[in-house]
Amino acid sequence: MKFYDELQKQRWDDHRFYHHNRINQFLHLLSACCFLASYVLVFYYPAAAALVGWLLAMTLRQTGHFFFEPKTYDQVNQASHEHKESVKVGYNLQRKVVLLSIWALVPVILFFEPSFFGMMQEHTEIMSFINNMAIIWLIVGFVAVIFRTVHLFKLMGVQSGLVWFTKILTDPFHDIKIYHKSVYHLMKGEMYDDMTDWYEETPKAN
Repeated sequence: MKFYDELQKQRWDDHRFYHHNRINQFLHLLSACCFLASYVLVFYYPAAAALVGWLLAMTLRQTGHFFFEPKTYDQVNQASHEHKESVKVGYNLQRKVVLLSIWALVPVILFFEPSFFGMMQEHTEIMSFINNMAIIWLIVGFVAVIFRTVHLFKLMGVQSGLVWFTKILTDPFHDIKIYHKSVYHLMKGEMYDDMTDWYEETPKAN
């Protein structure tokens, strides 16, 4: 499979398996806008980029996944939740729990270890604590993406790992493209996407 074709397939599988709920789609739209803000901020204020990325973008994104997406049998795709979790290329819900646990532990560890085991200058007041915490969060996010990419090199091959890496970086742009009408659908009273249009438009991924 060529690089672009595999990228489209990974995007399609991610959408059809994990983005049925219109509220989840709307939260992903908001999350995508926050991530784009982070992409700009990271070049000027890295700590601010991490705060926007983790506290806003990731919170909105994962709220949609954990609280609004159905975990029952997927009639549209004829797949169980367990099957979808097993074929998820990136971070499935179980892996996300581990990642989010690490994220949540950072401020706790930093509170008791102000230098974060000698890796940072000790904070002396609340603003320096927040700055140090944000920088560590930025590193956690970077390491999480690189770790899974390299892991996929071993599991699926170098191209698949690079495809997933590309997908993750471009997800905010793609989410805005495909979920910008989510509010319109919600106002019409549509709670779930039946994926009809997607199956018609992406025959290769079907």
